[in-house]
Amino acid sequence: MSAPTTQRTNVSEREARQVAEAAREQNWRKPSFAKELFLGRFRLDLIHPHPLPDAESVRRGETFLAELRAFCETEIDAARIEREARIPDEVVAGLKRLGALGMKIDTKYGGLGLSQLYYNKALALVGSVSPAVGALLSAHQSIGVPQPLKIFGTQEQKDAFLPRCATDAISAFLLTEPDVGSDPARLATSAVPEGDEYVLDGVKLWTTNGVVADLLVVMARVPKSEGHPGGITAFVVEADAEGITVEHRNAFMGLRGIENGVTRFHQVRVPAANRIGPEGAGLKIALTTLNTGRLSLPAMCAGAGKWCLKIARQWAAEREQWGRPVALHEAVGSKISFIAATTFALEAVVDLASQMADEDRNDIRIEAALAKLYGSEMAWLMADELVQIRGGRGYETAESLGARGERAVPAEQMLRDLRINRIFEGSTEIMHLLIAREAVDAHLSVAGDLIDPDKSLQDKAKAGAGAGVFYAKWLPKLVAGPGQLPSSYAEFKHGIDLSGHLRFVERHARKLARATFYGMSRWQGRMETKQGFLGRIVDVGAELFAMSAACVRAERLRREGEHGREAYQLADAFCRQARVRVDELFARLWHNTDGVDRKVVKGVLGGAYEWLEEGVLDPSGDGAWIADATPGASERVNARRPYGG
Repeated sequence: MSAPTTQRTNVSEREARQVAEAAREQNWRKPSFAKELFLGRFRLDLIHPHPLPDAESVRRGETFLAELRAFCETEIDAARIEREARIPDEVVAGLKRLGALGMKIDTKYGGLGLSQLYYNKALALVGSVSPAVGALLSAHQSIGVPQPLKIFGTQEQKDAFLPRCATDAISAFLLTEPDVGSDPARLATSAVPEGDEYVLDGVKLWTTNGVVADLLVVMARVPKSEGHPGGITAFVVEADAEGITVEHRNAFMGLRGIENGVTRFHQVRVPAANRIGPEGAGLKIALTTLNTGRLSLPAMCAGAGKWCLKIARQWAAEREQWGRPVALHEAVGSKISFIAATTFALEAVVDLASQMADEDRNDIRIEAALAKLYGSEMAWLMADELVQIRGGRGYETAESLGARGERAVPAEQMLRDLRINRIFEGSTEIMHLLIAREAVDAHLSVAGDLIDPDKSLQDKAKAGAGAGVFYAKWLPKLVAGPGQLPSSYAEFKHGIDLSGHLRFVERHARKLARATFYGMSRWQGRMETKQGFLGRIVDVGAELFAMSAACVRAERLRREGEHGREAYQLADAFCRQARVRVDELFARLWHNTDGVDRKVVKGVLGGAYEWLEEGVLDPSGDGAWIADATPGASERVNARRPYGG
């Protein structure tokens, strides 16, 4: 019997790009440090002196952190969550009593009203105990019902749903479908208007919190009709509504306590009053929500780094090899230095971006995306190095270690749990493209019509004139700057000299802008296909941003008299390590294997190398590569399991 064929929504590459472009926030109404960085302008004044939280937000945040720490220490059994692959009902009930469901919700709706800074500190804390609990709280508040309603909801919607979300109702965000990931133009779930309701049909995949949720944010396509502009639209949906079936609870290599599933909608009626924003605004709502929502993930990555550092320090001092602690062997010591320096930088990036979000003076869409990209990649590397430092004990499970009388350190679990962060909320590859699009926005604004094949000669001529004016002013400024003056940034020289690192950032920001311009001039309309080049451009920007944040944080700590000398040491170590990576990335812009890789890929897909696969067996099971998602009534038992239900 052949596997069912998935019904696919056929969308051209150009149509997909147009949908994604329409969902972007088009204007830059506020300054952006990262945007300026990619343009070759090192605007240190936008982040230095380091922005500080107000006294009341600190008081409220520290009070809650103390309560949350006590709860995590006494009430969360991380080993049990890993063993049973579920967060116990009593843990969720306790989090509700603490008010943890409403950390980001305003006090007038019954929430705690924490700042973004302290919300992220709370996630780092709880995520260090159990990443699954961190994911539960983050998905509920960062991308679930509270955040989109805070930005786009009507007053009636806020009054109806936010008090529930702050105290008891868990929410989930449903966008992905079995055949739709980062290309939402092919979204198949429909929402057909009928009077003052919409009727939803479709299937959603990887619904984090979806198995236990009480409220859902659902993205569905409204067909265009009279009085309905249509398009991808966001709705708040009651999870127990008739016609909703959780068909499966997914299991993963990590985050074993996460409640992630497959949800089917069949003739589900949703009041029009539950639509968030106008029809067609769904993707814009999703992307805007993620501008700050993405910060929760790197916050937990920074927390993971702190834990990796603690275990590496304790173990490397205890374990002896050839007559001395393994930490004193250079091969191991370099790994510990990397973990310490990178943890310092990650926390600097998250705290800086969080405080900038709280102040709302800057546009942080690129900063948040860079934090997500950089945090997820570096945390994975730190956990991998910890496993290597621990050797066989790093590969052994905590349960096995404990059973034979040793400290039950879940290093291998941390590695498994962190792996999803390179995929969650935009994979590394998608983040590269998203950030690259924002990074070249200024160029496309003045010269986009020049490389658009659909534009007329008249449009191209007009664009050429405008581009000439822009580049005549911009290009000369990329030749020289403060980074070439030995006296620049002298306020960052206190015993240890960080000023040289900031001069490096300034010089290489200009170099990055020149490389970007050269790439656009060389490839023009084909630039978007040069994903290897664009990824390296973005990675350079991420390193420069992290270096800047690390230096600014070190200077702040020095001025406050809190570990200033040690902070300067860590910032110096991180910047030296980052400079090596930056130099390598620049070299690989023009000297790489991208061309030959493309040829090999064509050969692989064309079957030219199938002979290379001979000599092994494939233990994979039968079935379709992508599950059938044809709309219709569910034939499965509902696996929904609300906490306490």
